[in-house]
Amino acid sequence: MNKKHLWGILIVLAISSGVLFVDLKETPVAQLLAAAKKINLWSLIAVFGLMLLSYVFEASILAVLAHRKNEPKRSKWSFMRIPLIQALFNAITPMSTGGQPSQLAAMVQMGIEGGRATSLLLMKFIIYQIVVFLAYVVTIISGFHMVVTKFAGLAFFIAIGFLIHVSSIIFLLAILFAYNWTKKAADWLMNLLAKVINPQRVAVWRQATMVKIDTFYRESQKLKKEKTKLLLSGVFTILQLLCFYSIPYLVLVTLNVPANWASVTQMNIMIIMFMAIIPIPGASGGAEYSFQTLFATFISTNGTLVLGMFLWRFVTYFFGMILGIFGWIFKPQKIISPAND
Repeated sequence: MNKKHLWGILIVLAISSGVLFVDLKETPVAQLLAAAKKINLWSLIAVFGLMLLSYVFEASILAVLAHRKNEPKRSKWSFMRIPLIQALFNAITPMSTGGQPSQLAAMVQMGIEGGRATSLLLMKFIIYQIVVFLAYVVTIISGFHMVVTKFAGLAFFIAIGFLIHVSSIIFLLAILFAYNWTKKAADWLMNLLAKVINPQRVAVWRQATMVKIDTFYRESQKLKKEKTKLLLSGVFTILQLLCFYSIPYLVLVTLNVPANWASVTQMNIMIIMFMAIIPIPGASGGAEYSFQTLFATFISTNGTLVLGMFLWRFVTYFFGMILGIFGWIFKPQKIISPAND
């Protein structure tokens, strides 16, 4: 990690600490102590276990995609550390831009050639985007009315997050099913941009875009041929997201707050859409605000709300950051793949 990443960690800690300080300042200590006494210890352990299970399923996706016959077997830790490192760099970079490069670096460290590692991560990204898109669509259809009714202020930003995600999915599907048309459309857009932006800069964008389109198309064609890997990876992705999306509900269970799993999970998915458009490392500030807005619906006392926010934030962000630091430090044995792979 470099100085920029350390600054990212400091920004996340500073903003989250500031939000927590304001909440603690306005919350009587007696309320916090009363809420803490209600914590169910086994449910608290289960919350951390659910987050770990989410990382396990994500590591399993990479293990499935990377598996090849007659190739040296790699340790479970070499795959497990990849989602942990991703969690760290997602948390400390704006809009989670550091997650993909950090995964690539971790895969190269374990001995997977850079080009192949990029292909595997692209396959994983395709599957993830499709599953997330389906989750968003189902949630918008079945639960968006709750957001509009209970906190209309967030509804607009949630809709923007959904539109951004839909746009990216449409672009990916266009490459998959209309490859030539997509390249022509991208070229036309670059020609349009060249009229209002520095042509040299646009030329760099054009080359990078065309390379990404070509790479995505090649990898999507490979993925379609490996149906078993596709099916297993899809199942593991669904399980990974179910674990992650269910954490707020389990936090409420930990605090002995009655709630419905479906309602809490639907609202959590929409909050994640909102957080995706916050250009601050770890979506700091917006994450805490959105959690309070969401769970004020279920939690009546301020002490329980603040404690619940802290537990949720720690489990979903700081816990992953801590594990990610260990993942970055403890490198696995490097096993070089055969040259013909």
